Amino acid sequence: MDLGPGERELFSGHPSLRAAPGFVLKGLLVAAVIGVIATLVEDTGTGVGAGAVVFGIILAIGFVIRIGTTYTITNHRLHIKRGIVARKTQEARLERVQNVNTEQGVLDRILQVGTVDFDTAGTTDSDFSFRGVSHPEKVVTAVDGAQREHAEEQRGSAL
Repeated sequence: MDLGPGERELFSGHPSLRAAPGFVLKGLLVAAVIGVIATLVEDTGTGVGAGAVVFGIILAIGFVIRIGTTYTITNHRLHIKRGIVARKTQEARLERVQNVNTEQGVLDRILQVGTVDFDTAGTTDSDFSFRGVSHPEKVVTAVDGAQREHAEEQRGSAL
């Protein structure tokens, strides 16, 4: 992400590895089903190997998704970049952020991960969220600090 004049990065991160248990469990279930099907189709013991290969592929996909997602907070904007080959970016100026909400299930609270959802003015894009971030309350604090700093800069430049 290219920073503009006077812009500073206050937070940058990826989804936490601790946010992956649900993804891993679903992948394990898919791998087990494929392993059972492979065993039923062919009695040579290929089911375990097929299941292991599928599980490995699912773990690799999860890792690539994690590495390919970057969340950034600067003193001017919020930025989400997703993807390695194909890329999707979302950006919101700090002055447009109206509400910052966090969501954590029971397992998320134990693992200290969660989702930080941003409501922005004048947009129909309802999915502007930092998902699976470690310590979501720290992200909320960073956004609050960024908004305060941005407001001070605006007051200073207006004088």
